[in-house]
Amino acid sequence: MDIRSRLISFKYAFRGLLFLFKGQPNAWIHLVAAVGVIVAGILFRLSTVEWLFVMFAIGFVFSAELFNSAVEELVNKVSPEEHPLAGKVKDLAAGAVLVAAITAAVIGGIVFVPKIF
Repeated sequence: MDIRSRLISFKYAFRGLLFLFKGQPNAWIHLVAAVGVIVAGILFRLSTVEWLFVMFAIGFVFSAELFNSAVEELVNKVSPEEHPLAGKVKDLAAGAVLVAAITAAVIGGIVFVPKIF
C-alpha cells in the first residue's frame, strides 16, 4: 500500500468523525464533557498515569459512539421498516455507549474526586 492510499484512508476516517458530529447530538454532549475533563485535568495537574486513564476513557466513549452510529446506519438501511430484531440490535449498540459512558464517569470519579476533596 503506497502513501497516497494510506492518506486517502485517513480522509475516510475523518469523514466518519464528521458524520458522527453532524448526525448524532449525543456526540456533542460527549465532546463538551471531554473538553471539560481535559480542562479540569490541566487545572488539577494530572499525573501521566492519570492522563492515560482519562484519555483512554474519552477514546472509549467516542469509539463506542462511532460503533453505535455505524450499527444504527446499517440497521436503518437493512431494515427501514420497524422490526423487533432491528430494535434489539440498536438497543444493544446504544447500551454499549451507556456502558462506556458509565465506565468513563467512574474513571473520572476515581481520578478527580480525591483532588477535589
